[in-house]
Amino acid sequence: MRRGNNRTARRLPRPRVQRQSTGFTLLEVLLTTALIALLSGLFVVGTTTLLRNRPQTAEEVVRAAIALSRRYAVENYREVRLSYDSKAKTFHASTIDGQRDFPIELGEEIQIDFLVAQKGNAMLLGGELVETTTIPYVSFYPDGTCSAFRVQWRSGPTPPHIVAIDPWTCAPVLEAAK
Repeated sequence: MRRGNNRTARRLPRPRVQRQSTGFTLLEVLLTTALIALLSGLFVVGTTTLLRNRPQTAEEVVRAAIALSRRYAVENYREVRLSYDSKAKTFHASTIDGQRDFPIELGEEIQIDFLVAQKGNAMLLGGELVETTTIPYVSFYPDGTCSAFRVQWRSGPTPPHIVAIDPWTCAPVLEAAK
């Protein structure tokens, strides 16, 4: 028997090799992007809510009162005298036209004192050195400047903080690095 060209013989079918896809479909990409955007939005909203609802610190309250008094003096072209009433827990900003109060919303007890620009008398109180030379008010002028002063606040068991205020900008003076 001769083997040769047998055209009538049937060939066996070859198994098909399937190609595996290596990319993502457009639908998968869009769904992933939408999910990331949704989670990012929830994160931003949640963070904003947490930051808005947190209580203010004593330093934030003092800085806000100084900024409001300075802005009121500049906008209304009036001298503003800022004082603090520790019993009522309120800042008083008074002008020749009247008085405006800024109540403090702190959960803890706070004591705020305005001090002369140069270091004055100090007393040891509860193991902490506390300035005793206070002034009744500080002035903010229509040109955006203020009287030279320092502010001291004490809240809770923490030691008192004293910050000097620059009379030209009414901003806290940065301390030199120690």
